[in-house]
Amino acid sequence: MTATTARERMLLAKSAARTIGLLSDHAKRDALRSIADAIEAATPEIVAANIDDLDRGRAGGLSTGLLDRLRLDAPRVAALAAAVRDIAELPDPVGRVLDERTLPNGVELTKISVPFGVVGSIYEARPNVTVDIAALALRSGNAAVLRGGSAAEQTNAALVAAMRGALAAEGIDPEAIQTVDEFGRDGARELMQARGVVDVLVPRGSAQLIETVVTESSVPVIETGAGVVHIVLDESAPLEWAREIVVNAKVQRPSVCNAVETVLVHRDAAARLLPDVIGDLQAHGVTVHGDDVVAGLVNGIVPAVEEDWATEHMSLDITVGVVADLDEALAHIRRYSTQHTESIITQDSANAERFLAEVDSAVVMVNTSTRFTDGGEFGFGAEVGISTQKLHARGPMGLNELTSTKWLARGSGQVRA
Repeated sequence: MTATTARERMLLAKSAARTIGLLSDHAKRDALRSIADAIEAATPEIVAANIDDLDRGRAGGLSTGLLDRLRLDAPRVAALAAAVRDIAELPDPVGRVLDERTLPNGVELTKISVPFGVVGSIYEARPNVTVDIAALALRSGNAAVLRGGSAAEQTNAALVAAMRGALAAEGIDPEAIQTVDEFGRDGARELMQARGVVDVLVPRGSAQLIETVVTESSVPVIETGAGVVHIVLDESAPLEWAREIVVNAKVQRPSVCNAVETVLVHRDAAARLLPDVIGDLQAHGVTVHGDDVVAGLVNGIVPAVEEDWATEHMSLDITVGVVADLDEALAHIRRYSTQHTESIITQDSANAERFLAEVDSAVVMVNTSTRFTDGGEFGFGAEVGISTQKLHARGPMGLNELTSTKWLARGSGQVRA
């Protein structure tokens, strides 16, 4: 990279965005396939860089959850390359006709999807985001400016080098992928203040990081949220569904934002469900924080405190409480939810439909694991993030959410009277 400041790199991305936005569907597909091949070919360098980052993270006291998110072994690198190939095969989101009309005077109007231009992202200890954001940005005709944090700096550098090399080999301006990691927090601040250069900024990470980006940015932000995720076990919840879904939602990968953090159980089902559900969780090493009713039914419960109900543990910890009815469960969710994902396990269709209608979260589920809230699982190939806001995008964001719109007007000499 020839640029010597974060600002210069962002300006290079802005310049590259003009050509990226005009690439054909075929050219973008080929570029992404080349990126996937380059990532696989660079696996030894990427894994070696990641080992260095992991060693520094452990020495610096990085949490178990963040270390898990940071880790890239050969299978995870292969999964990144596979995700890029999946994105390459998705329909081009640019140029979709969203609306058409002809005015009484004969002017023809067409509303189409267009790239944002430059997409920025600030995240921490998540090298997979480096690839996901860059690939999604390119497929949707955008350039990308990435700030992946000091914890993953070596891994991100290796990934960005592989991707930029692939673009150059395809005859595409490699300045379309930029990182400002080496500029540290000053680079992050410049990225947040690059209004007019960066078109949209997507933060990924802790609640503190997201809050910082939202409050300090002059660049428009798509807010992704922390996941204080709930599962409600209704009075009619089948035991096997409750056991399997809760364990999957907590244990499969506890460090991610769609992992369940709080389970609320109908009081009339508590004695039937909780001994087995909690027993399964404990067998998987989960520490259960519970209220007095839970502690009276199952041994080994850590007394829940007020802070637990609002905590995204990102670890093998879960908070469990007993509620009188669905009304109390809904009230609890309204109070503590981050509006990410909530699920109910029930055989009562009326309660299921009421839950779907009344819970105001980005994703609301019935009888399934919250771990499905994911761009890949939703068929997007990968995701920019999971938006918990209500403007522009909500829920898992894929290619379509990285486009804006433009109206085209075609006339034949009309003037306004």
